[in-house]
Amino acid sequence: MEVLLPNRTLSFSKPTATCFPKRRRLHRRCCFISQLEEIRVCTNRTCRRQGSLLTLETLTGIAPPTVTVKSCGCLSRCGAGPNLVALPSAVVVSHCGTAARSAEVLAALCGASWDADAAKKSLEALALRKKAEIEFDKGNFSQAELLLSQAIELKPMGGMNIIYKDRSRTRLAMDKYHEALADAKEALVFTPQYVEAYICQGDAFLAMNRFDTAEKSYLTALEIDPSIRRSKSFKARIANLQEKVASVNMP
Repeated sequence: MEVLLPNRTLSFSKPTATCFPKRRRLHRRCCFISQLEEIRVCTNRTCRRQGSLLTLETLTGIAPPTVTVKSCGCLSRCGAGPNLVALPSAVVVSHCGTAARSAEVLAALCGASWDADAAKKSLEALALRKKAEIEFDKGNFSQAELLLSQAIELKPMGGMNIIYKDRSRTRLAMDKYHEALADAKEALVFTPQYVEAYICQGDAFLAMNRFDTAEKSYLTALEIDPSIRRSKSFKARIANLQEKVASVNMP
């Protein structure tokens, strides 16, 4: 792995199958990172071929709620990809192409709040959430709910907002409206500006015929991310809300 700083280059060894025991050494060498706020993963052509989409998905799923994970363009290290950059310190990390490596790098960048056990639990929770997505798509909502509950019981360091959001969606599909609403609110505790949680909250309110609060939830999501106005699914939600309100107000 190679970490690049302005006017400074540090070369680290490539990851091995037993990367977690080496985490302390990696942490000591990354201790100059003052406060991790954002990670950007290169999804340009070369890094994408080397597995950066998996890196992006993994980091998004396990990052603490205080750390934003986004995709970005080329970081000019194509031969050593997949690459990512940690902000605000502008530290570039290379050879980050597996889920285990992503967890190791995140543990090093986050510092004392993360260790090998925390990284392991976060990866296990992510795996359970991905299995739950498959079961949800199959219509096996009870199994999806069980898997998501197991992920929550692990208490991972990151991704809790997504897990609660997914369980909210699952419970709504099971007509468990109050439980779905509670999960959406719990997701917002971890990430107050979480657009998808506000949408789930609005969906639960709508299912309960609480039209005013549903509208407020949708509008809050729209204020946070105005681009969802163009989303077909968001438009469908607003149309559904308007239809229900109109049917109630009919003489």
